[in-house]
Formats: sequence, structure tokens, C-alpha cells
Amino acid sequence: MFRRARSRRYFHAGAEAAGMAQARLRVTIPDGPWVGDVSREYPDARFQVLTATPDDGAGFALVRITADDTDPILETIADHDTITHTSVMAEDDGMITVQVEALVPLLQMVARKAGVPIEMPVEIRDGVARVDVTGDHERVAKFGEALRDVGAEFEVEYVQQRVNPGGSLTERQREVLFEAVDRGYYDVPRETTLTEVADHVGIAKSTCSEVLQRVERTIVREFVDDLPRRPVDFESPEDDGIERIQ
Repeated sequence: MFRRARSRRYFHAGAEAAGMAQARLRVTIPDGPWVGDVSREYPDARFQVLTATPDDGAGFALVRITADDTDPILETIADHDTITHTSVMAEDDGMITVQVEALVPLLQMVARKAGVPIEMPVEIRDGVARVDVTGDHERVAKFGEALRDVGAEFEVEYVQQRVNPGGSLTERQREVLFEAVDRGYYDVPRETTLTEVADHVGIAKSTCSEVLQRVERTIVREFVDDLPRRPVDFESPEDDGIERIQ
């Protein structure tokens, strides 16, 4: 199951623990990278990096921008010192998708250095990026260290640890569950009936129902334990529930 990080020490010491970690950070992008500078100039606009590919000394990204007026934002991006190329891919009322080639792709370089993937999309508002990363504890901790190395301040919303989800199921429960899933019992609409699942695993319908109910209860509880109990709203960076690490 996941467990919320309780302290700053956990974020660093977690590298010693086994298993995978998921972390959500709010990264204050320093002056220089275009997305930080432009998003601060237009604080009401929403920037979403949909895809990003780092290259030697540059980076390519597909960015969706939502704002009342996107034209001046696009002009500001094109005029930024780090931008080498822009191309509008799609445009709608209040929304534009642009392909950007830029020098100093900060987050991409940090992720590359740490060896940890950034989950897309990354949302940026007013110079602050909401970043989700997943990897082993050592690499997630290294991502935080790499951010500090480039002078980027960040706040940790949560760090979660995954330890063999579903590991508490018995062998029999797994057998019945896999049979039910494979035969489409959980599809919408259902592809099979409870009676058919029971027949295929050689148990009574009532027994099959009880087994699946226990499985569902176990999985739901584990899933709920995986969720942060106090998710922090991206709109409220001053929330006291966030740890600041610099």
C-alpha cells in the first residue's frame, strides 16, 4: 500500500526503502525557462505540457494553453530568448496547442539527470508546475536533489510507496478473480454471469459470490489506502499541509 510522507526526512531517507514511489511536487520554475517566464507574465493562463522530449541542449514539447486571449501569449512565447521554433498545431476559442522547441528545458533535463520519468500532462500556472514522478525511491529522491541543483524550489504534496498491491489475496481468491476478469464479468456490459464464472472454477454460485465480494472489499480498501487522505488543491499553494523543501 501507499503511505503518505510524514516529514522532509522521509523524502530523502526513502531512497533506502524497497519498492516504487510516486511523488507529486509543486515546482517553482526559476527565471530563464520560457514556460516559467511566460506563465508568470500571464498568471491567469493555464499551460499543460502534453508531451516532452529532451535533446542535447534543447527540448521539444507539445503544450496546450488555455486563456481568454491566446494570441499575445503565443507572441510572447515566440519572442522568448530560449525559443528556437514554435508551430501552432490546433486552435479553438480560448485554447491553443503549440509545438515548441526550446533551449534549457529545465524539467526535462532534471528528469533525465535523475533517471525518472515525469508523468504527463504537467500543468503550469503562474510559474508553478505540478509534477508527478514515479520510480524507485533512490531515483525519486535524486529528482528532488537535481531540482535543488538547478536552483528550483519545490514543495512536496505527497510521497506514496507501493508495496505489492493485492498481495493479501489468497491463491484461491486470485484464481476466481482472474477467471472473472478474463471472462468479462467486470466488463460493462457484462460478458458473463456469476453462474458461468462459478462453473468454470468448479465452485457453487454462492461460494463464488462470497469470494468475489471478499476480493472486491480487499482491493477497494487497498486502493483507498493508496490515495492521499488530504490531496492539496493546485489552486492553493499556501496550504499548510504541504512541506517546503529547498
